[in-house]
Amino acid sequence: MNAIEIRNLTKHYSDFTLDNLSLTLPSGCIMGLIGENGAGKSTTIKLILDMVSRDGGEIKILGRDNKDQFELTKEDIGVVPDEIGLPEYMTAAQVGNVMRRCYKNWDQKKYEDLLASLGLPVKKKFKEFSKGMKMKLGIALALSHDPKLLILDEATSGLDPVVRDEVVSMFSEFTRDENHSVLISSHIVSDLEKICDYIAFLHGGRLMLCEEKDVLKDGYRFVRGTREAISAIPESDLIGRKLSPYGGEAIVRRGAVPGGMDEGPVDIEQLFIFMVKREGEAAR
Repeated sequence: MNAIEIRNLTKHYSDFTLDNLSLTLPSGCIMGLIGENGAGKSTTIKLILDMVSRDGGEIKILGRDNKDQFELTKEDIGVVPDEIGLPEYMTAAQVGNVMRRCYKNWDQKKYEDLLASLGLPVKKKFKEFSKGMKMKLGIALALSHDPKLLILDEATSGLDPVVRDEVVSMFSEFTRDENHSVLISSHIVSDLEKICDYIAFLHGGRLMLCEEKDVLKDGYRFVRGTREAISAIPESDLIGRKLSPYGGEAIVRRGAVPGGMDEGPVDIEQLFIFMVKREGEAAR
């Protein structure tokens, strides 16, 4: 069973359209949702969670339509939004006491262990938490009721590099169980590249690609050369290029690297930037 299946999903706003989005997150995998501000990442997550109504298409979560039996489905979903909204007067201990009454599978010991491992004070009021502390509390809450699917919107935002690395490792450990899956959006592409099995690029409300990370990294090469050499690469082999008075660089399909040109592996952030740049040039 797939964790998430989206087919032809559409949502219209006055100034933005999420256009005919289709993607699948298999069970046991982590999918990274990459896109600039306004690309549609948060809109997609809100639609998955049925926080806003879709105008067209289908969404299935753990085999169920997200509009049907959502009360059952929510027990299996852990959510960390980009802004953690909790009563400011409550402490982490009090929040846990509330959540244990909301979820049938709430694990109080696991929650307490997560608070300790993430360095969160039990008796400090939420209003006194930093942005990073609030995000860590959201992660602890999401992991403490035995979810099968984590949905994370900028969950590493506001965390220092050491804690970010620890949290990313927690997500990776979570999917060691083949029944567990993660959908995570982030501006920090290096975090996603470390842990994701699948990568989805959103730009301007459209899905540019959705593919296994290893297939993407194996399928393209980053090249540098003279301005003339980079300009001569056929459009059919090209993902994108940058030219300067002193030379150029490009991403091309593996097997299409011109002879004598410096080449190396491509990273996911490079690939996204070059694809968006080419999309913008084509639109002009």
